[in-house]
Amino acid sequence: MTKNPIINALCASAYIILGVTVMTFVTQPLKYKPDTFFAPIVLLSLLTLSVAVMAFLFFYQPLMLFIEGKKKEAVNLFVKTVGIFAAFTAVTLILLFSRLI
Repeated sequence: MTKNPIINALCASAYIILGVTVMTFVTQPLKYKPDTFFAPIVLLSLLTLSVAVMAFLFFYQPLMLFIEGKKKEAVNLFVKTVGIFAAFTAVTLILLFSRLI
């Protein structure tokens, strides 16, 4: 990842958009079929994959900085990345509740 919190937050948002898009199109043919034993397995697998990807996007670079002894820079990068991602989420919620998307 980068040391740019905007790029990190954008990558996280892009991953979420990609995941939702894929899930939407993949599940369309299954819309009227009942869930099977495999539905929770797929859901938990996707959750695990998402946690791993988000951990990489949010924690990898700050952890490397922290290990290098740049603790203040590490915390700053992490907080900025989370803050920018929170702002993206807030804008999305505002657009959703105002019925613009």
